[in-house]
Amino acid sequence: MNEAPPPGIDKAAGKIQAMFSRIAPRYDLLNRLLSGGTDVAWRKEAARLLAPLPGEVHLDLCSGTGDLALAVAKRSGGRARVVAADFTFEMLAIGQEKFRRRGVPIPEAGADGLRLPFPDATFDGATAAFGVRNFEDLDRGLRELCRVLKPGGRLVVLEFTPEPTGPFAPLVRFHVRTLVPFLGQLVSRDSSAYQYLPDSVGRWPAPEALSERMRSAGFAAVDVRLLSFGIAAAHVARKGAP
Repeated sequence: MNEAPPPGIDKAAGKIQAMFSRIAPRYDLLNRLLSGGTDVAWRKEAARLLAPLPGEVHLDLCSGTGDLALAVAKRSGGRARVVAADFTFEMLAIGQEKFRRRGVPIPEAGADGLRLPFPDATFDGATAAFGVRNFEDLDRGLRELCRVLKPGGRLVVLEFTPEPTGPFAPLVRFHVRTLVPFLGQLVSRDSSAYQYLPDSVGRWPAPEALSERMRSAGFAAVDVRLLSFGIAAAHVARKGAP
């Protein structure tokens, strides 16, 4: 199944890459500001759900500035190897400096999520936080993630949900649709990048629909964990047997 991006959302790779290149210097600051620091807890939970074991090799795709890669390395006690991959070199440069300061040896790879430069069945597990939503072809990207995992390999996809649940849903909608673009423009001086966030989230598949597309890509089981009143969701999957 291949779906074109919905009207009004341009996910051409060059455009997405340029957008993240522009906001890279303030990316971490805005993540903390716009989420109230909740994004840190979400990444810790994603690392916990991945459950990296000593001696394993894991891929953090769409790694950005490397926060989830660091969380996975920390979760394993430094006994699993983590590779951070992203196609925005400005993000990777910030991540590499972060790894160096913290003394955590995480290698990086410039990689397009639709054409991963890794052999089949390379990794025991993979994570992707707030990145697969930007794929120009979601189904192709999910198939690539499946390809580079070993049979039985784990995948944790952390993403926003298009419609929050619970008593705070109206407040969350106001925050994402109104405050995020305003604060993003104020701090980053890039209105288009932070308008893209609510626009893309609003057109993103619901957790059940995303789970079905992950199963179609080759994952045998997908478990969804809603986070923070349904603002985000962790999709935990395993690659099926060959």
